[in-house]
Amino acid sequence: MTNFKFFFIFFLLFLQYQATVKARPNVGEDVFTVSGYVKDGATGEMLVGASVIVRGSGTGTVTNVYGFFSIELSPGEQILQFGFLGYQPVERIVSQTTHLTVEMIPQPELLEEVTIAGEEGAVSVRSSLLGLERLEPSSIGRMPVLMGETDPLKAIQMLPGVSATSEGSSNFTVRGGNPDQNLLLMDEAIVYNAGHLLGFFSVFNNDAIKYVELYKGDFPASEGGRLSSVLDVHTRDGNMKQFQGSAGIGLISSRLNLEGPIKKNKASFLFTGRRTYADLFLPLASDEELHDNQLYFYDTNFKMNWIADEKNRFFLSAYLGRDVFRDEMARLNFGNRTLSLRWNRVFSPSLFANFTFVRGQYDYFLGTSETDIDDMEWVSEFNDYMFGADFSWFLAPEKTFRFGARSFFHSIAPGDVTGPDENSFLKEVELPQNNSLEHGAYVSYSNRIASWLKLRVGLRYSLFQNVGPGKSFRFDDAYEVTDTISYSSGDIFNSYHGLEPRAGASVFLSPRLTAKISYSRTRQYIQLASNSTSSTPLDVWFPASPNVKPQTSDQVSLGLFGKSRNGVFEHSIEFFNKWMENTIDFKDHPDLLLNETIEGEVRFGKAWARGFELMSKWNTDRFSGWVGYTFLKSERVAGGINNGKPFLSPYDHTHDVSVFADYRLASRVSLSANWVYYTGSPVTLPVGRFDVGGTMVPLYSQRNGERMPDYHRLDFSCIIHSKRGKEKGGEWVFSLYNAYGRKNAWAINFVNDEEGDSGIRAEKTYLFSVVPSVSYTFKF
Repeated sequence: MTNFKFFFIFFLLFLQYQATVKARPNVGEDVFTVSGYVKDGATGEMLVGASVIVRGSGTGTVTNVYGFFSIELSPGEQILQFGFLGYQPVERIVSQTTHLTVEMIPQPELLEEVTIAGEEGAVSVRSSLLGLERLEPSSIGRMPVLMGETDPLKAIQMLPGVSATSEGSSNFTVRGGNPDQNLLLMDEAIVYNAGHLLGFFSVFNNDAIKYVELYKGDFPASEGGRLSSVLDVHTRDGNMKQFQGSAGIGLISSRLNLEGPIKKNKASFLFTGRRTYADLFLPLASDEELHDNQLYFYDTNFKMNWIADEKNRFFLSAYLGRDVFRDEMARLNFGNRTLSLRWNRVFSPSLFANFTFVRGQYDYFLGTSETDIDDMEWVSEFNDYMFGADFSWFLAPEKTFRFGARSFFHSIAPGDVTGPDENSFLKEVELPQNNSLEHGAYVSYSNRIASWLKLRVGLRYSLFQNVGPGKSFRFDDAYEVTDTISYSSGDIFNSYHGLEPRAGASVFLSPRLTAKISYSRTRQYIQLASNSTSSTPLDVWFPASPNVKPQTSDQVSLGLFGKSRNGVFEHSIEFFNKWMENTIDFKDHPDLLLNETIEGEVRFGKAWARGFELMSKWNTDRFSGWVGYTFLKSERVAGGINNGKPFLSPYDHTHDVSVFADYRLASRVSLSANWVYYTGSPVTLPVGRFDVGGTMVPLYSQRNGERMPDYHRLDFSCIIHSKRGKEKGGEWVFSLYNAYGRKNAWAINFVNDEEGDSGIRAEKTYLFSVVPSVSYTFKF
């Protein structure tokens, strides 16, 4: 392994040397570098993914996630063309090393054409990443949603390879993986529970979002720690030109957005907030027992950014969200807090760096209210600290060398339960805190080595360490504890490490047809213990340990991407094969809550997922949308489960179809619809029963041997803008969720039926029938 590591690093350095030499074919000539930022001329927001093309050469680059670009040019006068969908193109003449700030003017009439910008589109001619999808707030806002609450996580569930874990849930699964195998980032801070109101809504407020990127297994070398996907959410910077705001009111929530310059063209702020208010109407209920109940959530996003000079820029991002529930029996509240501080530094025209410090927290509280039983309080916390440094070295047009490192400190307090006093039957329970360090260092290199071929290679090295104080348990073959070992504060008592190679290639078969292939290896050190497919606040995260090895995944993908001659239609097909080692499952009827020895409930095994995704998109002046289809086969095997035989993943949706269409009926009116269908989720159900001493005992199927009924749903929405247009004035949104009233099964329970022949019957529980909603937003 050591020899491989040195060989790979040497190979990368050799590629870098070759790129540098090829970028300067004539040593006597003085090449020059042009770098800078591309921004929205109306708001000052940096434009991510804007194209920078050298006219007449066919070469170019794109801006990074901070709107920065750097391109090395041959001697003489050159013309740079800047382009971004929905903006007027800009040209600049350059002849020497310089720093540019390019402002592009929006063309509002073009914004209607944007529905989804995936890597399968125009960007495919530059990128070798497979399975990368990107959504803009404008497209997310036009999708019909439950109760009119726009939700980015509901939007990505419409993409091929992505499915909701249950009816109405913001939780999602990618290519048959578990929900905890998705890495959710908001301004580089990890979000561990993205659900509001038990997952029916997400913590991501569309008013605050700049764009959302989803990597479905083929990760850039900088990212790791999960097996299935990376969801990277970037929030807006705030208007640097003028103060503006918006406010909205809907059936269940209201929201407010404020932004503007602190110092014009130098610093700005963004504030968004929202709160549900169903509880405000409870005092009007006919049932007096509901008058004092509480049920709501709120969240806020705050961001400041400051351009110190052309080489230094600083960002401060914060999020605070909380869910609150209270009735006469129980009290529950939970939420996330994140704080991100970032410093962009341009060390030279070709070297860009980003330094990040992140503080994140997820916690929940559960307690009893004033009842006849003893009071109880249960508190749990998950704290994160991260420092990272990322560098981009722009060697030449379409030749980039990236490297960096990140370190996390994870602190998990699984649970602390206290009763009212020492005489209570509820004794104090305090589970030991889990502390750990997680480090990752990476290098990557991308190069268009020929007009028809672009390559990407990368290597990530990860290291995980368990840190005291803590406990380690030894188990026998029956998973009973045989010994307990305690460790002092600061002791590193266990570690895992490994290499995670990444590679990809794009073959440009023609100007409109591209083939891609990629390989990616990832490792996951922290996982979720949960029996539920919905997002619940009482889920327990636990780290790798002497008894729990890290999960690993290897994925190979192959895709073909094309577009029509007129650019209206885009089509893609992508095949994937993913196999995983040390996957984690749980024994039948596990004890997951307040269990100090939760590792004894875990069973280890292997998993694999394979299939293909089809996507067809169309985009005209008035009519746009897409049709997606996924075929998936996802299976697992683990010792002690299902007699050691393979069984289906609970997220194996064999067939998954999604259709979205948006039609601009008039200049101020647009209509949208989406339809979703997928094969019912595998479940374990009783298939018979037998009599034991007069007691009827159920006989269950094999693990996940049965399926829920197939799921399908049709939604509609209508958006009407005021005569003042989108930039100022109001906007009405009318939507209809589950238009034909499909009663999709959320759960199946078996109850006694004295009149039936078997004495038992299945009873389906569903959550929603037809759900209409209306909301109004005005801008000022």
